Amino acid sequence: MGEEKSVRIYTLSTCPTCKKAKRFLEKSGITYENLDVGESKAALEELFAKSNQLGVPVIEIDGEILLDFNQKEWEEKLGV
Repeated sequence: MGEEKSVRIYTLSTCPTCKKAKRFLEKSGITYENLDVGESKAALEELFAKSNQLGVPVIEIDGEILLDFNQKEWEEKLGV
């Protein structure tokens, strides 16, 4: 497999789509950093600065921002 990508995901603990997205990453063997915007004001501010969005999940793959959970798109970007 190729070089491991830097993956960060902005989530909210009560968000069902966020939970589904994290399960997908775990099942795919992707190491990621979880940033819960409900627990961290800094994470929320960072999310807005990077994506101009407040909705989650938002994933950052090697600096590229993808909004919401689109499994096909994520698989393509992550090479899984």
